[in-house]
Order: sequence, then C-alpha cells, then structure tokens
Amino acid sequence: MDLLRSLPLGLYLEQPQTWLHKIDPRVKIFWLMSFLTTYTFANNEWRLLLVVLLVLTTLLSGIPRRIWQQPQQMAGLLFLTFLVFVIGCFTPDGLGLHYQPRLPEYQVVTQSQPTPTQAPPISTPTTSNQTSSKKYTYVLFERGVFKVTRRSLDLALRISTILFTVLYSSNLYLITTAPEEITAALEDLMQPLKMLKLPITEVTLTLTLSLRFIPLVLEEIQNLIRAIMTRAINWKKIGFKGAAKIWLTVTERLFDNLFLRAEQMASAITVRGFTSPNQHRVQWHDFKLKPRDWLAIMLLILFWGARIVYGNDVN
Repeated sequence: MDLLRSLPLGLYLEQPQTWLHKIDPRVKIFWLMSFLTTYTFANNEWRLLLVVLLVLTTLLSGIPRRIWQQPQQMAGLLFLTFLVFVIGCFTPDGLGLHYQPRLPEYQVVTQSQPTPTQAPPISTPTTSNQTSSKKYTYVLFERGVFKVTRRSLDLALRISTILFTVLYSSNLYLITTAPEEITAALEDLMQPLKMLKLPITEVTLTLTLSLRFIPLVLEEIQNLIRAIMTRAINWKKIGFKGAAKIWLTVTERLFDNLFLRAEQMASAITVRGFTSPNQHRVQWHDFKLKPRDWLAIMLLILFWGARIVYGNDVN
C-alpha cells in the first residue's frame, strides 16, 4: 500500500507535465469557478455537457491512464455518479400522487340523429398519428415496485451531474496545479482586498503551508499502517476491545507525529529569521500570460456565451 504513489483525490501530479500544467493558474481558477457556477439554473443538457467536457479534457490532456483509471479518480467518480443516477431514478419523486393520463386515450362522441330539417354537424376526424403525437405520459417506466417518472429522472440527472462536476473539476485543478501556484494565483487575484487592510499575504502563506502538510499526513498514515501490517496481528483472537485499543494507540501516535512535524516546520521558519510575510517575500512564479493562456481565455468567453444562449433552464 503506497498512498503517495496511488495519487489520492486532489494530490498534485508532478510528472508528466501536461499542457494543463502549463496554463496560467489564474486562468485555471476562472475555468474552475465557471464549472462550479454554470450548472446553477441550467438545463440538464448543459449539465451533461459539463461532464463530457471534463472527461474529454482529461483524455486529451495527456494524463496517464494509471491516474484517471484509479478508483478515487475519474473512473471511480463516474461509477459513483452512475449509481447515484440509478438510485435517483427509482427513488419516489416526493409528490406521493397517483398519476393518470391528462387526456383520455379515446373519446366517444355520441350525437343525436339529425332531423330532416337539420343538417348533420360537420366534424373533423382525428387521425391516429395526431392522437399519438399529443400523448403525454408522466410515468416513463413502471414494473412492480420500480417506477421512473419524469420528475425522478430530472432529479437523478441533476444530482449525478452536479456531484461529478463539483468533485472532479476541483480534483482536476488540484492534480494539474502545484500548491505554490494556487496560493500565488490567489494572492495575485486578491490584491484589491489589501485596500480593506486584510492580511492577504498571511492568508496565502497559511494556505501554502496547509497544502504542503497534506503529503506529510499521508506519509505518517502510511508508515503506521505498514507498522501494524508487519506485526501480523491476529484480529480475531484479540477481539473487539483489543482492536479498539490498538487503533486508539495508533491514532494517538499519529497525532503526536503530526504535531511534531508542525513544530519542526515552525522551528525551521523561526531559525531562518522569518518575522512577517511582507519582509520575507519569495517570488516562486512570475505570472505572464502566454499565447496558450489567451487561447484559454477566448475559449472561456465562448463557454460563457454558450451558457447564456443555450444553457438556461426555461422551465
């Protein structure tokens, strides 16, 4: 078991460097915010389009198959959202009504016999094609206790597509963007907030340290799990109380190691004479928009234009 090589959800992929890695992180933030906001008040066709765009972006970006085929990556999220879609389809839609057709399937017209002094009424016959074209059914599928209605299908599509879009768009951004790039881009975008005397640099420094601390947490968990596996503990023999005691000891040891790591990081910062972020600024990245970034911005404008024209929910 190697948590660092299995690439958990949201862990940065250093190699290989794809074209997604080379796009300006500020532009990627705007793309991420667009994916996280355009599904609001959108129709189901647009939500499905977002899922297709994320899948195509992953396949065309050059990310290795061993990455996106892992259970915690795109393949696993697609399977999870498919299960959510199936469950949502067969879940009652919440209205609790017995449905019937809005119009009868056939109409019997009874007319009185015309008198000699009265002309028979002229009726326009309705063909079977016209009747079938206007047929409306609220229940799309029903067999036994399983029933799929229009509302349940709509809710299932909404929940599954939103779940995949929110989780995977954020994951794809974290995979292709280094933690330092994320914090530097956020600091650059939040510069206007300095007029309100907000500690932008301190906030971004704290975010950088927290993102860098995630691999350390995974490493400590991995080492403790390997330590337990090498001891070949017979869990059936020690019983529930013994297993609970062992896991409590492991959890306590995990927190002790994490606090020790945090103290070592704080000591390293103090030894280097760090007093404030404004006096000890380290420029990791010099942001300059390149031709590929301008192309991504133009595609983003077209993306929002398509959302405004075709993605609105008219219901």
